Amino acid sequence: MPETSAQLVQRLHALFDACWERELAENPLNASYIGDPRFNALWPDLSPAAQARALQANQNALTELESLLRLGLPEDEALNAQLFRHEMQARLDVAPFQPLAWAISAREGPQALNELAELMPLETAADFEVWLQRLRGLPDYLLQYTALLNDAAHSGRTQPRLLMARVLPQLDLQIVEDPEQSPFFSAFRHMPPRIGDADAARLRASARQVIVEHLLPAYRQFRRFFAETYLSACRETVGIWDSPDGAAYYANRIAFHTTTTLSAEQIHQIGLDEVARIHGEMQAVMDQLKFGGSKSEFFEHLRSDPKFYCKSEQELFAAYVLAAKKIEPELPKLFGKLPRTPYGVRAIPATSAPNTTAAYYSGPSDDGKRAGFYYVNLYRPEMRPIYEIEVLTAHEAVPGHHLQIALAQEQQDLPKFRRFAGYNAYLEGWALYAEKLGFELGLYQDPYSHFGQLTYDMWRAVRLVVDTGLHAKRWTREQAIDYFRANAAKTEVDIVNEVDRYIGWPGQALSYKIGQIRVLAMRKRAETSLGKDFDLRAYHDMLLDGGALPLDLLDSKVERWIAERLSQST
Repeated sequence: MPETSAQLVQRLHALFDACWERELAENPLNASYIGDPRFNALWPDLSPAAQARALQANQNALTELESLLRLGLPEDEALNAQLFRHEMQARLDVAPFQPLAWAISAREGPQALNELAELMPLETAADFEVWLQRLRGLPDYLLQYTALLNDAAHSGRTQPRLLMARVLPQLDLQIVEDPEQSPFFSAFRHMPPRIGDADAARLRASARQVIVEHLLPAYRQFRRFFAETYLSACRETVGIWDSPDGAAYYANRIAFHTTTTLSAEQIHQIGLDEVARIHGEMQAVMDQLKFGGSKSEFFEHLRSDPKFYCKSEQELFAAYVLAAKKIEPELPKLFGKLPRTPYGVRAIPATSAPNTTAAYYSGPSDDGKRAGFYYVNLYRPEMRPIYEIEVLTAHEAVPGHHLQIALAQEQQDLPKFRRFAGYNAYLEGWALYAEKLGFELGLYQDPYSHFGQLTYDMWRAVRLVVDTGLHAKRWTREQAIDYFRANAAKTEVDIVNEVDRYIGWPGQALSYKIGQIRVLAMRKRAETSLGKDFDLRAYHDMLLDGGALPLDLLDSKVERWIAERLSQST
């Protein structure tokens, strides 16, 4: 007897759920990020056998999906099935390139695992016991990471040496004489008041013991391997082209991060065109300020005049908080539905602050027990211009990442793989579009703040040129830095960190501008088609109400919305 539509849908969602559960078990770090506590004592299994099992499981899931599609799923499940296929196929497509070989970067890797404590629920003595259990397992994880990097060194799939040299000082921070100076002890330094003195003393003693007996020996061993074996095997060049199947891997990364069929050459040209366009807008602001010099002189003025910088970390942090609070009351003007989940502002941990970007966003937990957080970089406040604060806050917090990601996670009717979908062209395209929404929210009233918005728009245009330059056109790091410095008013520390980020994460930087251009074009089309019947609040709610999508599917969604609105107005 043939299965009914309801039975097929039940099988489809059972497939979604089974894959979701498997993936959390395979990657306990991602489970902790999402806020599922079941795997908080564990580390990922990086062994070749585990990787092979995951690959086969993804292939089996795709085969099961295709069989369900042949049986005939209801139309209202078509998008779920399409997106699930997209996810599984992307994993199969990238597997031959051995992506784990490049998992370490100057920003992320074993050198910064202490920062995982920021995602852990550390409220009770039992929570701290789980964290201690995870720390006891860290030496085995570092051994697997050593084997992974050793294989990468032998196959030629390494990060550039100049990038990996930045990891050594971070590893040195992990190797201390006093266990209480270990970054892993930080979580035990100030425990919640609900944990009694006796329990707190016991947990701190356990932490000191784990650090001395487990973590310090493991990190000494890992650092020795890293310095003596891996670093010497790393390549001198910076582009991914100079690695096995490098050109094909970069093409795969372009498709993955942009969800388009654009080539590296096409993206490079789009970047050049955007750089030229934004230079014109920058000149208009310079004319408004009656600055008589060249753009490079204006850039140097912005980089060197103390009035554009805070004098302390505390002053800089307060400025970020104030910008966030300034935006929030204006949001109902542009959105009919806002997330229930709150967000906070935090400083980026000192272990990674010198080697990372100006800010980033960390999403809320699925169980509602951890808010979203806007992390800001307070390292060297004299290099963090205040005219960038409004635009950066619009991108990372609201109406950018927090608003979009929290809304997606709150949509309980969607399968979990959609609520937590990570299509970069949508996520970063939305956040870059959100920067422009700042004008409609009352930001950028000061000409310098307006120039800050243009600096950020230029920054993402420069990314298109630099990322493709490095990985497809064989630019040197110096060429990339020089191009960046000549075209954007970013400070030197930001420029170097950004270029090194593109070197270590090929293709990811392309998602921002490609996504923003497409999102802006969709809005323009909707405004032109609907004229006076265009409702911006309803339009934004529609863009956000199904979570992240590949750009072609988002474009189709906008077309359907326009058609529905036109039919309602006739």
